[in-house]
Amino acid sequence: MPKPAKTPVGAQPENPARLILDGAVAENEWNLLPLDADTEITAASLAPGKVILPLTVWLALRGDLQARKGEIGVWLDSDETADLIGDHASELPLIAAHFPLFTDGRAFTAGRLLRQRYGFTGELRAVGNFMRDQLTYLKRCGFNAFAYQGNQPLEGLLESLQDFTDSYQSAVDQPLPIYRRRALA
Repeated sequence: MPKPAKTPVGAQPENPARLILDGAVAENEWNLLPLDADTEITAASLAPGKVILPLTVWLALRGDLQARKGEIGVWLDSDETADLIGDHASELPLIAAHFPLFTDGRAFTAGRLLRQRYGFTGELRAVGNFMRDQLTYLKRCGFNAFAYQGNQPLEGLLESLQDFTDSYQSAVDQPLPIYRRRALA
């Protein structure tokens, strides 16, 4: 199969041994493959087990990976949009969105679109260089897993998921704005 047809945006995401998943610290069961233009990847050359492939690789090998459907995830680089996966999102158990820099917020949009427009219900993982202060907002956009690359212990980051007890706006985690919720009370 072909080599990846694109150059990654910024630094490649890391694959930490532990992450935050559904509000708790958990072991990372997935192996994230970096986007490497010099390495040719085929369905036969993939290691067994759960693998997160770059989008370009997944698109090229999708037909050949049908037998491994439950153990193949995809990661979107920040210049790749949710509509590139689109209605095929429901076929995947995991989609990761890459933050090459904490100032690059395109992955927030990808997460929200995957949940709201394409009905993705699997694990939505933030990977790369996001900050502790962004965890609440990532959760509001539908992310339920965080592969944090900073130096802070994950146990301390769990508090950041509860920085705000309520919000005014609607989002993936709360579809009704506060004025509608108060009117129903």
